Amino acid sequence: MTTAELEARVASAGDAVGAAPVALGAVPVAAGAVSDGSVGVPVALGAASHLVNPAQSATGTAGAKSAGGTDAGAAVRRRPGRPRDEDMDGQILAATLAIIDAGEDVTVGRVVARSGVSRAALYRRWPSLTTLIAAALDVGRTIPPEYPDDVDLREALFDGFGLGETGMALSVAASGYAEERFRQRIRLVMADRALQKAYWQSHVSRRRVPLVTALRRGIARGELRDDLDVEACFDAIAGSAYYQIVVRGDRMDDPSVAARVRAAVDMIWRGMVA
Repeated sequence: MTTAELEARVASAGDAVGAAPVALGAVPVAAGAVSDGSVGVPVALGAASHLVNPAQSATGTAGAKSAGGTDAGAAVRRRPGRPRDEDMDGQILAATLAIIDAGEDVTVGRVVARSGVSRAALYRRWPSLTTLIAAALDVGRTIPPEYPDDVDLREALFDGFGLGETGMALSVAASGYAEERFRQRIRLVMADRALQKAYWQSHVSRRRVPLVTALRRGIARGELRDDLDVEACFDAIAGSAYYQIVVRGDRMDDPSVAARVRAAVDMIWRGMVA
């Protein structure tokens, strides 16, 4: 079968209702690992972490490549010009998040069964379960806006971490991100370094940018020490907050936690000013 014929066949079946889902009883794989759903065999993360296209499984490795060595399944997933269905994206993310919140392992079969979308639709949107889980874990989180040039940096630090006088101890609590989901996120990323890195690169690191940028402007204005390591300061503040939740086992909305973290941030701040 030529590449064009294969693309046409997969495209026609892409979002068809009735694409065969994998039963929920299929062999589970750990969150962040990948299963093709057909035989229940986990595929190691890394170079082979792409979701397996059923067209490739049906025709074999040789049939999945054109004469020029092009991966036909990848070509279908990356084909330009197909409009992205945002509603379907939301269905897939909601289904993945429901699986995570239930404490179940995320598998292709479970996502397909819960979301009601076809495997082809899933393959086109996320190249691996790792990237899908990372996106699902960030549902409900937002990237803060840029700070104005004349912002009060100390106040920005406290507000940026949800440490205002409202008593909230972490920015996740202030943003409405449920503590139970936060703890599930910690469990998943600590068990899977590939997921941890993917989540950091695609989501967490982006939320740091506005505050890090504001602090660097403070250095340029002479408000902060010229030898200040902005990234280290950010890590120290975030670390003091995470320590309360991950190590001490306290709750994010506990006023004593907020007071303790505010005291830590205030001490860090005194070492930051010029």
